[in-house]
Amino acid sequence: MSFSLINEYRGNLLECCHEGRLCVVDEHGGVLAAGGDIDKVTYYRSATKPIQALPVVVRGLPQRYGFTEREMALMAGSHAGQAFHGEMILSMLQKAGFQEEDMIMLPSYPADQEEYRRMIREGIPPRKALHNCSGKHVALMLLSRELGEDYHDYWKLSSRAQQEVLHYISAFSEYPADRIQTGVDGCGVPVFAVPMRNMALSFLKLACPDLIEEPGVRTAVQALTGAVSKYPETIRGYGFLCTLLNEDPNIIAKDGARGVYAIGLRRERLGIAFKVGDGSEQNLGVVVAHILRELHYENRETIEKIEAMEPGILINDNGRDVGRICSEFTLDLGRDDTYPEGE
Repeated sequence: MSFSLINEYRGNLLECCHEGRLCVVDEHGGVLAAGGDIDKVTYYRSATKPIQALPVVVRGLPQRYGFTEREMALMAGSHAGQAFHGEMILSMLQKAGFQEEDMIMLPSYPADQEEYRRMIREGIPPRKALHNCSGKHVALMLLSRELGEDYHDYWKLSSRAQQEVLHYISAFSEYPADRIQTGVDGCGVPVFAVPMRNMALSFLKLACPDLIEEPGVRTAVQALTGAVSKYPETIRGYGFLCTLLNEDPNIIAKDGARGVYAIGLRRERLGIAFKVGDGSEQNLGVVVAHILRELHYENRETIEKIEAMEPGILINDNGRDVGRICSEFTLDLGRDDTYPEGE
């Protein structure tokens, strides 16, 4: 099933198209709109982070170790290594009684280009606290220790911590744990894969925690997503799409590597997930803005901010406007009987 998410025009000629898959589910879990093969099992990549942090929040560990609300939100983020991000990670490690070396990823330079250039100019070496996944690693080490195992093994799929995460992903996605496919993520911990419909379902529940039966988990979702809404700069950093989306109090959103995005809309009670098939991470804002327009999203300011950040203009090496980048698909917002509820 061919479904083009992003089209690139040079002049008036369509030069490139980036195909993928997209699913929108309603509050009953039914497929409201779809494009491409939404049954294809797809890695969440870092879009799982808000779910991976939940077992820690359910157990009250951020409060026990004196984490601020902003630090708790950072556990769900893929921070860009802006100066305050690194400071927060070091604070969290100190409060939890961990060492920076306990995290298994290699030292990293920040994704934020301004901070990266500053470090290079000043001869500052990379460090683990600046890795975009370090907030998640602190959370997983806390969970591992709380579950009574050696927290140095937190990265192993067989660990109690990772099995607990797997349980949460299964519950939120409504996909059997024994069918969830796993691999190894860029930062060295397990990564989980479900069909697109199920990924969208998981973000529906993050946006609408009243759909969650377990009171403790419901309360944890409210606390964590509320903290992300209050401190959206923790989810990525100033000047990034994911932060812009979470500045809107009606949205909970998280990107994942290789062209994955998952979004929950609170007022509309919708879950959305898409994946660019070739893994391109460019122009994802073009897709998000187009989806919101297709859904007749009421907060036009959010759409306008996205379009200002990613105007969809193709610029050549001479700085000239030579084309456009756009999404042109149409979402049929009638229920699609091809994907009945519960399948």
